[in-house]
Amino acid sequence: MYLLFLQSLPREGHSSGSRILLSFSRLHMSDLQLRAYQEEVVERALLGENIIIWLPTGGGKTRAAVYVAKRHLETTPQAKVVVLVNKVHLVDQHHTKEFHPHLGRDYTLVAVSGESKEKDFFGPVVKKSQVVICTAQILYNALTTTEETKHVELSDITLLIIDECHGTNKDSVYNKVMACYMEKKLKKDLPLPQILGLTASPGSGGAKNLQKAVNHVLEICANLDSAIVSTKTHVSELKQMVPRPIKTFDIVEKRLKDPFGGHLKSMMQMIHEYMTVPPDFRLRQFGTQEYEADVVIIERQGVSQDNRLLAQCALHLRQYNNALLINSTLRMMDAYRSLEEFYINRSNTAVDGTDIFLVGLFQENQVELQKLAKDSLYENPKMGKLESTLLNQFGPSRASKGILFSKTRKSIHCLYDWILTNEALQEAGIKAAILTGAGNGITYMTQNEQADTIRKFRQGTINLLISTSVAEEGLDIPECNLVVRYGLLTNEIAQQQASGRARATDSQYSVVAEEGGQEVKRELTNEYLEDLTGKAIAQVQDMSPREFRTKITELQTEALICRKRAETCKIQKRSCNTAASIQLLCRTCFTPVASGSDIKLLAKGHYVNYKKCVVLPNLAIKELALNTPHGRITVKKWKDVPFTVEDFSFEEYQKDNFDDFLD
Repeated sequence: MYLLFLQSLPREGHSSGSRILLSFSRLHMSDLQLRAYQEEVVERALLGENIIIWLPTGGGKTRAAVYVAKRHLETTPQAKVVVLVNKVHLVDQHHTKEFHPHLGRDYTLVAVSGESKEKDFFGPVVKKSQVVICTAQILYNALTTTEETKHVELSDITLLIIDECHGTNKDSVYNKVMACYMEKKLKKDLPLPQILGLTASPGSGGAKNLQKAVNHVLEICANLDSAIVSTKTHVSELKQMVPRPIKTFDIVEKRLKDPFGGHLKSMMQMIHEYMTVPPDFRLRQFGTQEYEADVVIIERQGVSQDNRLLAQCALHLRQYNNALLINSTLRMMDAYRSLEEFYINRSNTAVDGTDIFLVGLFQENQVELQKLAKDSLYENPKMGKLESTLLNQFGPSRASKGILFSKTRKSIHCLYDWILTNEALQEAGIKAAILTGAGNGITYMTQNEQADTIRKFRQGTINLLISTSVAEEGLDIPECNLVVRYGLLTNEIAQQQASGRARATDSQYSVVAEEGGQEVKRELTNEYLEDLTGKAIAQVQDMSPREFRTKITELQTEALICRKRAETCKIQKRSCNTAASIQLLCRTCFTPVASGSDIKLLAKGHYVNYKKCVVLPNLAIKELALNTPHGRITVKKWKDVPFTVEDFSFEEYQKDNFDDFLD
């Protein structure tokens, strides 16, 4: 046993700069042991301070949080711990894998997500439970609702644990929860819960220099009202327990000839000439994300100007550009099929001459495109490099496990099909499965499907996961020999999360990319940003307690003023139009589909057309345009519409449908 003196940053009620004597003998429990580096990062949290624990993926952040929760429950009168996660599947994972095994014997635990019946009685559930694990949206709804059966006060909670807390910024649900906290704090409306954040990287916030990165880290600290801690004394143990994989850039030379892509570009040029691009608008290079952003703007202009020709041409150009992006990453046939799927029903739904031209253009070139897509002479060389990268790790006599990350659900389905039909990969014993996020639709997975896939991966029935970013963050996935990033452009946080999945001895982290391509440039940039983030955190940690507290108080006050101003602007925007003055149109054919007054907000998340409808269709705003007294507009989200959407009333709905029945 040995002693450690700590210079602590105080929470409410602690004297500033107090030196506190802590005995490490208190850090050990018979059934929950921490490593030395974990003991180091929980010290200040055990003293009741608001702390962000910064440890790499695989460093045991959740285990450290469980320890803090247990000590808190043991030492705090009427303790109540709430654990927030940002994805539905993490609710059950944290409950089953970490919190329940260590706390379930002595304390009442409950896991609540949008799929749980407990969400409808969240208030009583929180009152009778000592540990609640839920999505942040569930808690935010409970903090802001007036319904007694769902309402919760922050003062009901004594410890609030926020998983993957680097997401506590801008308009995220985490930040909305902490905004409720901050408003009470600045009004000195106490008591408030202790905050414990967990992150593998707060990121640089897009900063390219140290001072801006420091400001970003300070903003995260301010949003969480917490200091950030990391291991200093036991770095060598941490590196030993969480070794970094061997990183390789598996580079392929540029495609010398691409007749399939060239043919797509010639068709796009024909559409340009047909629609007449606005003279003040310069479209960027075909087959890039920048070009996609350009045609999205043009489509919006076409809708707002009642110019269907412009809007529809832009919509189709986006599909061709998407095919070019697929062609640069996957097989030519995958790119061809993406277009074929888009046009399969278009010939039967033509509205005017624009549709006839666009559909006719594809049909006239369809045979040639299909012929070019089948020509193996010009196949994407990246696929060959990906094959060799996988074969270097997998073989009939090798017990390897890997994750192949790609950008979209579409791309991972294409890669899965490629692996199943690739003889060399099948002979190497690769048994692949898809892992996507939970949601609705055929390309999503249910929570049970996710859990079943990961269970099979853990058992070895599956040895390669083909995944979107859902597997980068948070999921309890066994150590891998190989992590491959393929066709991905992400920030440094996602890159670190993915790299952290390769935790087996002598594991490999591979970036398969074209020579001089954007993927390599982004990967190198992210390496610089990762280093920059570490330096920024160190600088924040070196601040005196007084300087740190002064800076984050300034940021908290400024953020509160900005939120109030934004809320005022939103109210003013919504009050400038009545719901009845807004007409909703189909974004494709401009046909009116509903009045703004027909739209009601159901359960705080579903915008439904309740007028004369038994089914209550849930409308997607991205498929609609809005005619307002000031002109036609489009919006990305329902929260941005320029009128007030009233809450759904079941009594009014019953009355209207009964009256229609009588008519």
